Amino acid sequence: MEEGNQAMKLYSHPMSSCSRRVRLALNLKGIKYDCINITSTNHPELLKVNPMGYVPALVDGTIVISDSYAILLYLEEKYPLHSLLPQDLTRRAINYQVASIISSSIQPLQNMTLVNYIGEIVGPEEKLPWAQLHIRKGFVALEKLLMKYAGKYATGDEIYLADLYLAPQLDNAINRYKLDMSQDEFPLLIKLNETYSKLPFFQQV
Repeated sequence: MEEGNQAMKLYSHPMSSCSRRVRLALNLKGIKYDCINITSTNHPELLKVNPMGYVPALVDGTIVISDSYAILLYLEEKYPLHSLLPQDLTRRAINYQVASIISSSIQPLQNMTLVNYIGEIVGPEEKLPWAQLHIRKGFVALEKLLMKYAGKYATGDEIYLADLYLAPQLDNAINRYKLDMSQDEFPLLIKLNETYSKLPFFQQV
């Protein structure tokens, strides 16, 4: 049961890939929660729980957690059913690595705050090339990393942590940043994106 028998509160944004990771995990584990959509980093209610003004932020009774990775690890420890991590140690490490590549080497460099800043100091025409450059670099690494481990999903035939990070990032890359992903360059990532796009589980967030 949720702490105090109350549903968790998730402060989220519909377009935030970080928020979508957490919503996917909550849905996968069957955890009830109230989703509070935030449209501004200056939203007073959000600033009360996360002074940084960033989403996602999770409130579980008296516990407040911000940052998607911290939230996901918290959920995994409190609700081990439908684990986000495989039992195999090597594949578990690959899940951590995928999460790290996306959260530290791709997402921050294509975050709209930074992309808009690039537009201000360099020129608006440089915003898209900047984002595409850093997304492509990360995707090249992910394509090589996952080739040995992928099954139906990123690291096997079950949905794990890597998929929760990868699905929203692929969606952002293709639909928001118009990244040209050729079959020759990214056969595995294209296949995974097609799999995600056909599953209501991924599409509902």
